[in-house]
Amino acid sequence: MPDKANLHILLANPRGFCAGVDRAIEIVEKALVKYGAPVYVRHEIVHNRFVVDRLRDMGAVFVDELDAVPDGVPVIFSAHGVPKSVPENADQRALHYLDATCPLVSKVHREAERHFAEGKHILLIGHAGHPEVVGTMGQLPEGSMTLIETENDARNVHVADPENIAFVTQTTLSLDDTAKMIAILQDRFPTISVPKKEDICYATTNRQHAVKMIAERADAILVLGAPNSSNSNRLVEVARREGCAVSVLVERAHDIDWDKLENIKTLGITAGASAPEVLVEEVIDACRERYEVSVETITLTDENVTFKLPRELAS
Repeated sequence: MPDKANLHILLANPRGFCAGVDRAIEIVEKALVKYGAPVYVRHEIVHNRFVVDRLRDMGAVFVDELDAVPDGVPVIFSAHGVPKSVPENADQRALHYLDATCPLVSKVHREAERHFAEGKHILLIGHAGHPEVVGTMGQLPEGSMTLIETENDARNVHVADPENIAFVTQTTLSLDDTAKMIAILQDRFPTISVPKKEDICYATTNRQHAVKMIAERADAILVLGAPNSSNSNRLVEVARREGCAVSVLVERAHDIDWDKLENIKTLGITAGASAPEVLVEEVIDACRERYEVSVETITLTDENVTFKLPRELAS
């Protein structure tokens, strides 16, 4: 049997779960303990099939809309946030609900409400159809907010009162792409109101900077994450932009196309904010089956952010 080739793995830190994802998953777990199964969850609690399947096995029932939730059972709103119509509907039906919206997404909601109260039209930088964008736009009456997806949108957006506008952003965007769109908007609308603190969350920011660090040295990069995970897809884009052309998104070790990694000497690995560490370990184990592996952790910063649980689950 031929000797295994050597493979040096660069492990990005931070990677994987962020505080908002930890909190959302813990809300479902504690609700199952407190109320018993089934507990309903509107949409995927976070964008990761492994996480969703595990919680489903514990008794969580995932549904697309509130209409699918029967009377008399608890329902949890996902970490991405929901339009105001959803809790209003839940109240009308006297459903007991728990809101697992990430506090950093809720911050963007409150910003949008404040700008609206001041009479400003709001430009939301984000991706159409993403649950977070749907939730943010649903905080205000229709027509109060305009979605900006591209630099071209930023160059061409028309507003009735250019002196009375503000912008907010989705929390999981590319830092570099968003900065370009913001620069265009600020050039066109010099008096535009800006967030008091950047809307792109700390976890998105840290993971993108960390992947840039490993992209400098890696021949290829694997990003653990789901295809519908915005922050995970942005990590792939950032890695490619930093010069690591062989950068791919995989959900599990069995998704790896090993042919793409042929002749690779240095492999970078990171994980999106909704991907659990067990999947990173699974990928490293799969590499060990094929290579003589050495692992080096590249640390940008150590995260220690935590968010409180809803009061009724905190005990």
